Amino acid sequence: MACRISELVLDCADAERLAAFWSEVLGYVEIEREDDGSIAIGPPDVGFGGPQPVLVLSPSSDPRAGKLPLHIDVNATDRDQDAELERLLALGAEPADVGQTGDESWYVLVDPEGNEFCLLRSRIQPV
Repeated sequence: MACRISELVLDCADAERLAAFWSEVLGYVEIEREDDGSIAIGPPDVGFGGPQPVLVLSPSSDPRAGKLPLHIDVNATDRDQDAELERLLALGAEPADVGQTGDESWYVLVDPEGNEFCLLRSRIQPV
């Protein structure tokens, strides 16, 4: 027996804004809202418990202290890396400098609240 990641929870200042951003990035839809303002997004027609984890954007007023110890990696499913980079930048992602040499096969970006994520080179099949 083993566990499987079912949810990734990200504390944020503006759950609406990040839910909209990550829904566009991942092709997710809103699946649930909690009384505390948390918004869960996930794959359309699947929801919680499917093969892909749900992303929960949880409002928090606690200031973030430094770099998150975990980040998200994404891969394009229907275009090459450069075209996907253009799409992500148009959605509001910004390039981030974390000490790259420039020879990496990935791009380091931040979402609208400054959370780092990487766009990897390989195109993968959609689920």
